[in-house]
Amino acid sequence: MDVDRNFSEFEGKAASVSDGDEASNRGSRIASTVLSPAVGLWLRSQVERVDELKVKIEGSDRQLFGGKIPQVTVAASGAVYRGLHLTEVALCGAKIRVNLGQAIKGQPLRLLEPIPVTGVLRLSQVDLNESLKASLLADALSEFLLPMLPIDRQEKPLKLENSQIIIEAGLLTLSAAIVSAGGAQISLVLRTGLQVASGRELMFESPEIEFDRELLDASNFNDFKIDFGPEVNIEELTLTPGEIVCRGGITVLP
Repeated sequence: MDVDRNFSEFEGKAASVSDGDEASNRGSRIASTVLSPAVGLWLRSQVERVDELKVKIEGSDRQLFGGKIPQVTVAASGAVYRGLHLTEVALCGAKIRVNLGQAIKGQPLRLLEPIPVTGVLRLSQVDLNESLKASLLADALSEFLLPMLPIDRQEKPLKLENSQIIIEAGLLTLSAAIVSAGGAQISLVLRTGLQVASGRELMFESPEIEFDRELLDASNFNDFKIDFGPEVNIEELTLTPGEIVCRGGITVLP
């Protein structure tokens, strides 16, 4: 998987979402010479780093001036956003409506309707472990796991440190240390499969938990679901040695 292949995965779809405007097939000089480069520059300003980035905006000049964008495709590799390392990502938004006419007159650009976005995300084991060093993911992981463990609540505040993940075929292993405010440490190892329970949920599959070097009864963790909310639609999640690949969609709200 690479940026060009991810980018081309969404190529040619604009015609099917162009609302019957044959002029869209001829393309737009505004989209190619102004909007696409501008969006690319804005995206680069939002991330800490990106190795490669491609942006393509589909549509005719008439559609764009009318605030209709049939399709926007973005593909990137080596992107870092708020400490999260994204190995490769490709996104495609379709049937986008914005107040472009008002924006040209100086008003803020805004969405007029929700946008359905489809995409594919690849996370390598190396990048996932780099992301675990960021407070955004580290804090979320602590908030998610710690309430599920048999910990005396008087030991709080607690946090996970030195988290490491190993990705194998169908299996994810997380090892970490639970550290109290006093500096005491308890070892934690979680081994589990992950499967799509519904479009918005992932489910633990046959989890095993070692807590303070003892194997816990994991029956309470069987079929445990992680809910990402109604705007998310996970179609496929694949764990192969050294990487996770996720395909699906998300609805971006105005």
